[in-house]
Amino acid sequence: MTTKLCKGVVRLSRTGRLAGRAALVFSMCAVGVGTLAAAASAGPGIRGNLLFRHVTARSRAAACDGKPVFCSTVNVPLDRSGVVSGTIPLHVEMVPSAGTPRGVVFLVAGGPGQGSAHTFDLSDPGEASYFQFLFPGYTLVAYDDRGTGASNVLDCAALDGPDVAGDEAKIAAECAAELGSGTSYYSTADHAADLEAVRQALGFPRIAVMGVSYGTRLALAYASAYPQHVDRLVLDSIVPPDQDSAFESDTLKAMPGTLSQYCAGSLCAGATKNFAGDVVAVANRLGSGLGARLLGVVVDADLNPGLAAELPAAFHAARGGDMLPLLHAFLLDSGELGSGPADFSEALYVATVCDDGPFPWSPTTAPSDRSAAIKAALAALPPGSLGPFGIWAASLGNAGTCAGWPTPTSDITAPAGPLPNVPVLGFSGGLDLRTPTAGATALMAQFAQGHLVVVPGVGHSVLTADPSLCAQTDLRDWILTGATPRNCERAKAYLPPLTAFPTKLAKHLSPAQTLVVATKTVQEAEAAWLATGAMADSPNTVDGLYGGKAVATARGVTLTNYTVASGVKVSGKLTMRDFGPPVSFTGAVKIAGSAAAQGTLTLDHGFLRGRLGNRKVRG
Repeated sequence: MTTKLCKGVVRLSRTGRLAGRAALVFSMCAVGVGTLAAAASAGPGIRGNLLFRHVTARSRAAACDGKPVFCSTVNVPLDRSGVVSGTIPLHVEMVPSAGTPRGVVFLVAGGPGQGSAHTFDLSDPGEASYFQFLFPGYTLVAYDDRGTGASNVLDCAALDGPDVAGDEAKIAAECAAELGSGTSYYSTADHAADLEAVRQALGFPRIAVMGVSYGTRLALAYASAYPQHVDRLVLDSIVPPDQDSAFESDTLKAMPGTLSQYCAGSLCAGATKNFAGDVVAVANRLGSGLGARLLGVVVDADLNPGLAAELPAAFHAARGGDMLPLLHAFLLDSGELGSGPADFSEALYVATVCDDGPFPWSPTTAPSDRSAAIKAALAALPPGSLGPFGIWAASLGNAGTCAGWPTPTSDITAPAGPLPNVPVLGFSGGLDLRTPTAGATALMAQFAQGHLVVVPGVGHSVLTADPSLCAQTDLRDWILTGATPRNCERAKAYLPPLTAFPTKLAKHLSPAQTLVVATKTVQEAEAAWLATGAMADSPNTVDGLYGGKAVATARGVTLTNYTVASGVKVSGKLTMRDFGPPVSFTGAVKIAGSAAAQGTLTLDHGFLRGRLGNRKVRG
């Protein structure tokens, strides 16, 4: 999206469960956003001495440290019922419209747990230019929700770290105790009321709202509560208001069909004949605990194309009894990427989802009785409610975590009404596992002026993940002319799915056989780079399946005796030449190991060539 983002800004989203690492979103830096930024900057531009328009005395704008964005603070009550006193300062950022003014759009990030001002970073001119391209003539507004970013971010020591294991209800209870009495005031209804407070403070009579992932749920809640102030909606990766987060049944039912799209045609022919079947078989075999965590890794692949390239071959190997490639993929997914509460507040995530519900217990049910309520609800589920998975898979949802969260003692209820009859444009990725297209289709049918764009080959967060620019162009044309969005072709993959992992090798491989294994090793290292290092601020080290290591940076990957098959070690440096898609690398590697025909190979245009065992070889 911008130079800064291309160098390693980590975008976060959540799968709808507590366990599992927030995943990396590959953004528009991959597809030449400089062109988009130039188009967006063709108008008068952003002037550093401009002031907010429509700013009331309650919320005076000021330049943010001299950057081309204006900041203000809107103070909102902690508890709108008045039982608990106190206020929360919401950090607000705005960029005035460039060119002919057409309106105002509030940018609402996902999670819950991402601060929108922090996530969209309008102080970065490149980021602002990108959204000015998407919304020509619109004033851009983003603020950090209560409990996120610079708006009194919530942080619990119990939730620190990239992953959470153990008794999730106990961990949630510990977090609630750490936060104190303020845990009851972070529901989606609270967030919607805050959005309205910011709109009022800035003095805009009507606004457009763009929501991404959970941001769509908040946008819909706001539109239902305050329809008279909504001009239009843009919904990217839609979370319907009735989507099941307690057990994630919607995700589980849709998963096999979505996984089949990862291997559409013959894309996975070199790895497996049935990716979805492999996932179902392995997960059900492992069952409670590890099975659910592996399903979390599968879901994370819709934001991580490197991980998506690894999984078909890894699950097929696991189905055949070799768990090592799948363990490798699990470790790729669970690596620490340096995020903290300012990037994603785990505590706010829990506070919001546990406040929102619904769950299979009443507000008066004691926490000690909630486990029994969960078991009873699961026992009553009709067959197929969790797709092809066993009852154990319900642990992917939030019920187990929220069983330990205190019931809100004082809260507000959003004044929900009918959804407004306004223009609505929705986006869904054909590879989106966490917010399936079926839910988006059902939701968009409720809008008389609604259009849904499905982008095959793209996962979650379409507007920052579609390398074809089809979705982005559809949005811009719709804003400018009201044109009916076009259908999008399948976007190219950053990397194709890996072929099958090598099994038993001969003690001494021929040069041709060694080349096959070396090619597989390099391709897997490229996928590991895409999964862990492509956007990283600092190097990430990945262990080889049978030893050695790969050090991934934003520029490429350095291999030291890296292995995907015992007896063949690859060392050298691969430099990313073109992000693509597809991603391409250049470099040279040395081949060693007890089974290998040794020598040196160069990589160019996806093929290895050189000498192994004193013979010329070429891929």
